[in-house]
Amino acid sequence: QVQLVESGGGWVQAGGSLRLSCAASGRTFSSYTMVWFRQAPGKEREFVAAITRSLGYSYYADSVKGRFTISRDNAKNTVNLQMNSLKPEDTARYYCAATNSAAYYRASRAYDYWGKGTQVTVSS
Repeated sequence: QVQLVESGGGWVQAGGSLRLSCAASGRTFSSYTMVWFRQAPGKEREFVAAITRSLGYSYYADSVKGRFTISRDNAKNTVNLQMNSLKPEDTARYYCAATNSAAYYRASRAYDYWGKGTQVTVSS
């Protein structure tokens, strides 16, 4: 089992940057594929980015490709999301999720472990 705690959210003007972090408990962090989702008010939770457990391959939603970068540090049990060129439509609560599958999934129901999220607000 793994517990996840997100940090790094906040308010930023359009075009700015934020770096989100997700700290995981447990000694088997490297065995989890890690994913970021986001949810805006009145909308469904949507996939943002993923990084696989073994080879560290990364995947992105089309809406953030080229602007966001996901990375992981297995020694520190953390996964990060560097968000650049932020847009007002990026405003949402961002959640970290984990699965012990080698694959990633874009459906939120595939994930067993979730953090409580961190709010990102981008003003125009």
